[in-house]
Amino acid sequence: MYYDIIESPIGPILLAGNKEGLKHLIFLKGEKKVKIPEDWIENKEFFREAARQLEAYFSGELESFDLKLAPEGTDFQKSVWKALCEIPYGETRTYTEIAVSIGKPRAYRAVGLANNRNPIAIIIPCHRVIGTDGKLTGYASGLDIKEFLLKLEEKIEENKWQVT
Repeated sequence: MYYDIIESPIGPILLAGNKEGLKHLIFLKGEKKVKIPEDWIENKEFFREAARQLEAYFSGELESFDLKLAPEGTDFQKSVWKALCEIPYGETRTYTEIAVSIGKPRAYRAVGLANNRNPIAIIIPCHRVIGTDGKLTGYASGLDIKEFLLKLEEKIEENKWQVT
């Protein structure tokens, strides 16, 4: 497995993947400590295109990523992550709407759990999922990052969402 750490407006980001594609995008900011396995190999060149696209995203020049992804998870999790990728840039969906879109209308809590286990944040846009009441809820990397990403995409005025 290759890895690289890139800088972003929300702190350092760990990218990890192999010939199958990008497997992880992890925020290194905050309390969550990440230990890079000893058998991973640092390889900036391998992630050059991912880094370029992320830089363009953060500068507001890119709305859709074109990278080979290889997230690992259950079939249900993968169906949720696929649905997340269908949420247009600058828009949000609720957990219930995602559950309905994958044909499991009562599985909104399971959708929340799958959303929380998304291994490729930003690119698989789990930050675009909000509570039914319009509030920002649950984001593994912190609601401050979720709010930053939504504001970046919507270029909106302060306090559109109520952080809970």
